[in-house]
Amino acid sequence: MFSPDQENISATKVPIKYGELIVLGYNGSLPNGDRGRRKSRFALCKRTKANGVKPSTVHVACTPQAAKAISNKDQHSISYTLSRAQTVVVEYTHDANTDMFQIGRSTESPIDFVVTDTVPGSQSNSDTQSVQSTISRFACRIICERNPPYTARIYAAGFDSSKNIFLGVDSETNELLDGSLIDLCGATLLWRTAEGLSHTPTVKHLEALRQEINAARPQCPVGFNTLAFPSMKRKEVVDEKQPWVYLNCGHVHGYHNWGNKEERDGKDRECPMCRSRGPYVPLWLGCEAGFYVDAGPPTHAFSPCGHVCSEKTVAYWSQIPLPHGTHTFHAACPFCAQQLMGEQGYIRLIFQGPVD
Repeated sequence: MFSPDQENISATKVPIKYGELIVLGYNGSLPNGDRGRRKSRFALCKRTKANGVKPSTVHVACTPQAAKAISNKDQHSISYTLSRAQTVVVEYTHDANTDMFQIGRSTESPIDFVVTDTVPGSQSNSDTQSVQSTISRFACRIICERNPPYTARIYAAGFDSSKNIFLGVDSETNELLDGSLIDLCGATLLWRTAEGLSHTPTVKHLEALRQEINAARPQCPVGFNTLAFPSMKRKEVVDEKQPWVYLNCGHVHGYHNWGNKEERDGKDRECPMCRSRGPYVPLWLGCEAGFYVDAGPPTHAFSPCGHVCSEKTVAYWSQIPLPHGTHTFHAACPFCAQQLMGEQGYIRLIFQGPVD
């Protein structure tokens, strides 16, 4: 039996994790690095002291002037203006059984996770600065139960074409499940539960897979030079040993100028192995473990970006319609947010083994 003090000490060593929010479109970190509350993934852990809130008093059919009088700066409240003569004020009180986390574009202190707009395929934060943000300053909040099963629920509201607030239809649930997607109208978040994350590969496992594929010494069929995936720290820098792939057939080569030298990178080129024509792009290992659905070997690549991961992972994301703008959806690579192309949106990689 532990004494109460010993139990408190053991509980502080490993905080209970409710889950993680991961921003789609980033391969393990933001382009210029994760800093403070601005990063590509955010862990929601049990707080030392509960900070959740729950509805208490509801004031209906009062004037906006009366609503101001009801509102207390020391108490959390939400007001809904229905008309010039009618406002509903819902006062909230402290909830000792839940923890609250807030997400949005604002850098003010109530925001736990600062999220900025994702530009598909962007390599640096400078690519996003010219784009006017469409993410709300206070976009949404997540309330997590402090006791098992640690249920997480999301709360947010939107506005329709008449500028009326809406909260969703009665058949919808706000409970977050492993794999739930959160559209912030400028960025999409993936929710992974602690249980779901336990089935994804670790960073160490991904590094072991990288070393394993490099240890097989794949070779370029043209230059006969050995290919190698660069370390995860150099995941955006094209290395001279970098594997490249013809996206129509999947044959992996080193970079070469075989064929018509006037043809440039990314445009149609003819594969020396099978003569099929298509884009020719460098391959990149997918480094964000939270996007994986299993711990299988990196045998497939998304098209047209060339991000490499397991077969089950590419098959899963190729079937998920992700928000594009405010009115359309399309499948995209989770590591860079580029829209998938081709019949399947991915290809199986065909490596040439060493000849010796």
